[in-house]
Amino acid sequence: MTNLADVADMLKAVRHDTRLSQEELARRAGVARTTVARMETLARNDMSVSVLVRLLEAAGYDLKFVAHGHGRTLEDILAEQRNPDATP
Repeated sequence: MTNLADVADMLKAVRHDTRLSQEELARRAGVARTTVARMETLARNDMSVSVLVRLLEAAGYDLKFVAHGHGRTLEDILAEQRNPDATP
């Protein structure tokens, strides 16, 4: 099961993967840099889903839900059906 600490770590990894500073990600998402820092460290032991979505979108990512134990989303399966020659 993914917990808030895992989500905070994933957010930080996304930021690092996209080579964005906290300041740049915050600017793109329209939030304060301290908000990014708090979300990455769970400073308040809480996380706003709406801010998380804004930060992910600003980094070029989407928040998606998948069934427990499944790595692919419904969108992944539909894309494979549309283009069966593509490798997952």
